[in-house]
Amino acid sequence: MKYALIAAGEGSRLLAEGIKEPKPLVKINNTPLLSRLFNIFINNDAESICIIINEQMVEVRAFLESLNLPIPLDIIVKTTPDSFRSFYELMPFLQGEGQFCLTTVDPIFKESEFESYIKCFKENSQYDALMAVTDYIDDESPLYVKTDSELHVTGYSNVEYEGFKFISGGIYCLNQNALKLLPEAMQNGISRMRGFQQYLVESGLKVQAYPFSQIIDIDHASDIEKAEQFLKTVK
Repeated sequence: MKYALIAAGEGSRLLAEGIKEPKPLVKINNTPLLSRLFNIFINNDAESICIIINEQMVEVRAFLESLNLPIPLDIIVKTTPDSFRSFYELMPFLQGEGQFCLTTVDPIFKESEFESYIKCFKENSQYDALMAVTDYIDDESPLYVKTDSELHVTGYSNVEYEGFKFISGGIYCLNQNALKLLPEAMQNGISRMRGFQQYLVESGLKVQAYPFSQIIDIDHASDIEKAEQFLKTVK
């Protein structure tokens, strides 16, 4: 399984609230976000990791280049306008054969749930995409996920709708069928990851939802303590 990590955002909200470390190096229970994810990926059969950071992240680049991981780590240093374009820049490292998992740098989740999520995708080759979702909402602009009774994803909405159950967790397991649509989606004017997710559904791919009990994104200073308390309760 290949893993891809988008860490090219500026983290402006954290900086405005007094957090001086770049977001990828923010510590949760004394562990930088990057280190936590790398350890989780390696524990879940990572064969390689690729990551994109922006050109201003000198400290993050130095941190990455100092690592001695047991698997290949490919680093792209490029400033992009959004996460979708960052994904596009990572595409060469994900092409070929097999499945991969893509995530941003800041989701906090139960490691046991992530392990089950990766296992589910590996064991269900009929899925073109297995999307992490949660009914825990603590996001300023959540992406609502529409599913049927069997958790097949039927669409997405930027606004709350009657009877909704889940929002996107920002973690995506994808296969090569999904990856091949990336250039086409960009040519058709897609400019955000949420738009790409809708594009996958409209293109007829088999997109499935996988519920996590809780996913916390580190967007604000208060999220750090919230995440630390959450992880301390996880058994």
